[in-house]
Amino acid sequence: QVQLVEAGGGLVQAGGSLRLSCAASERTFSSYNMGWFRQAPGKEREFVSISWRGGSTNYADSVKGRFTISRDNARNTVYLQMNSLKPEDTAVYYCAAGFTWYDSGTYSSPEYWGKGTPVTVSS
Repeated sequence: QVQLVEAGGGLVQAGGSLRLSCAASERTFSSYNMGWFRQAPGKEREFVSISWRGGSTNYADSVKGRFTISRDNARNTVYLQMNSLKPEDTAVYYCAAGFTWYDSGTYSSPEYWGKGTPVTVSS
């Protein structure tokens, strides 16, 4: 059982930045695709970004050029650097492990989820 613990959420003004982190309990962290999803109030959870275990990354169109995902396998941690934040980025951000994202925009259900960290962007 992999436990994921997110941190770094908070309140920020539009145009500002936040850095989320997700620490995993699993020592085989490097073998997992890791990523981030978000769920805004009244909306469905949506894909944000994936860090493939092979090293590449993908992003939702809505965050491309503003968000950067990275991972530190030695620390079992994945990060999401969020710049140029917009009010529409307001959501609870969830870390996820063990999923595949497809070019069609669909994805397989992650094996593990964190509990989420809230991000609020004020205008």
